[in-house]
Amino acid sequence: MKAIPVPAIAGAYLFEPTPYVDNRGFFSRTFDREVVKSVGIDPDSFEQDSVSRSAIGVVRGMHLRGGKGEAKLVRCSYGEVFDVVVDLRPDSPTYRNQEYFTLSGSTQVSIYIPAGCAHGFQALTDPADVSYRIDRTHNPAEDVTIAFDDPELAISWPIPVTLISERDKQAPSLAEVLKMSR
Repeated sequence: MKAIPVPAIAGAYLFEPTPYVDNRGFFSRTFDREVVKSVGIDPDSFEQDSVSRSAIGVVRGMHLRGGKGEAKLVRCSYGEVFDVVVDLRPDSPTYRNQEYFTLSGSTQVSIYIPAGCAHGFQALTDPADVSYRIDRTHNPAEDVTIAFDDPELAISWPIPVTLISERDKQAPSLAEVLKMSR
């Protein structure tokens, strides 16, 4: 497994495993504490693992956590997703930068998203399972949602959006979220 810095988002990394493929399929390590530690991330900081399953076209996001924020390691464990990270850390050298990835169950690549970055994805297959390793216990009172279709973000979702949650439908714009966080 190797760690690859994401230049557009300071502190973000792609973790690219080396799958072992044979006529049965593949075996892949999806987390390696020594590789994670080698880039300055405390492997013991993760407190919770979660998984979501989405139908093709579903968008989940853009989400982030208030308070101390929330760092997460995200991987598409089955299917394929278009993944988006937006740096919203005012003191970051990559503040307001965006980066896009295609995460796939066939590669098992993970993205480490630092606290203070917004995250969202669109399922490109039916289904698409996304696994999350999160560094804080979930507190719904700290949830922050930004409109996935905010013109200021101008995210070009690759396929028509088929479904979003009520919370995501009613999400404020990026400008409103930034104004509230001051």
